[in-house]
Amino acid sequence: MTSATAPAPSLPTPLGGTLVRRVWTPGQDFDPAELRALPSVELSERSFADLEMLATGAYSPLTGFLGEADYLSVIEHLRLSDGTPWSLPITLPVGEEEAGRLRGHLGRRVRLTHGGAEVGTLDLTEMYAARHALEAREVYRTGDEAHPGVAALYAQGGVYLAGPVTLFAVPRGEFARHHRTPSEVRGVIEARGWQTTVAFQTRNPIHRAHEYLHKVALELVDGLLLHPLVGQTKGDDVPAAVRMDAYETLLEGYYPQARTLLSVYPAAMRYAGPREAIVHALSRRNYGATHFIVGRDHAGVGSYYGTYDAQEIFRAFTREELGIEILRFEHTFYCQSCAQLVSPRTCPHPSGQHLVLSGTRVRERLRAGEALPPEFTRPEVAEVLRRAYQS
Repeated sequence: MTSATAPAPSLPTPLGGTLVRRVWTPGQDFDPAELRALPSVELSERSFADLEMLATGAYSPLTGFLGEADYLSVIEHLRLSDGTPWSLPITLPVGEEEAGRLRGHLGRRVRLTHGGAEVGTLDLTEMYAARHALEAREVYRTGDEAHPGVAALYAQGGVYLAGPVTLFAVPRGEFARHHRTPSEVRGVIEARGWQTTVAFQTRNPIHRAHEYLHKVALELVDGLLLHPLVGQTKGDDVPAAVRMDAYETLLEGYYPQARTLLSVYPAAMRYAGPREAIVHALSRRNYGATHFIVGRDHAGVGSYYGTYDAQEIFRAFTREELGIEILRFEHTFYCQSCAQLVSPRTCPHPSGQHLVLSGTRVRERLRAGEALPPEFTRPEVAEVLRRAYQS
């Protein structure tokens, strides 16, 4: 009698059909003297993060910074010019003076630097004028420069460079143990035999409501990809190192190790709400996830977006186009009368019985040395946060 074997994992096809890889490998022809002779473009933190996301395939099918036709199509239609779903313009801005210096190099290679170090190249195919006002209105739904994404948009250069990129080396950084490319995450999923994987995006420390969503999802799928964003965020967000400490502490004590994978997502935060939710989902498809959690005010900031706008925007696409299943969850909180975590779907009690703390209020309490209630976050996580803020 033979025992049945589990079917091999069938990971979702990357967006566009193939996982892009534009990372330099030994044997590629890069002459050091020739490289040093190329004009250079210094990358901001966000552009450097975009370079990695492009080159490792996280932003497949993009192979580089967007040209004008794709840029306008993304802004106006939520799609690349060939019809592929995409919602954020991934562009490389420079100022007018720098653009003038580079005009004679159209059709040639440009050296990319970050912090003065050579990090990659751009095959410069286009230069075109940014439409800041249009981009702000359509992508961020506001021209208010109090919005961090809009402020960053207007602070950057007014000319965009376009073309395929090459990254010299994946910058593993301070979270090297958890820093995996899309192909590496796919390899872990395959090795663990997960048929279905749910990804969760976060830029905040995990609290009990997040944990509730994860474990409800784990009743439906084989594995959880906990995928915190560790790229550039706004100044008052909890620092990435503190958040990672909190994630590791929580996972060690409260999550099934064989069914959970903690891996960092190196993108920069844009705070584009619904638009950003789409890219967060599509890129997780490229990492091998079959499902993606979208909760309350995903990728939002302030009151610029409706509570569930980031869920509603996915109705602009078919399930086949997205290639990843969206799990929509309502706002979750602790109810004192129910004595458990609930949502508006399951709790009959008035809001006065609900424990709800905003990220801003959590940071205020931590700075003041106040304790976080155990109904809001695990005591071990609260202690990690308290130590970080008190130091």
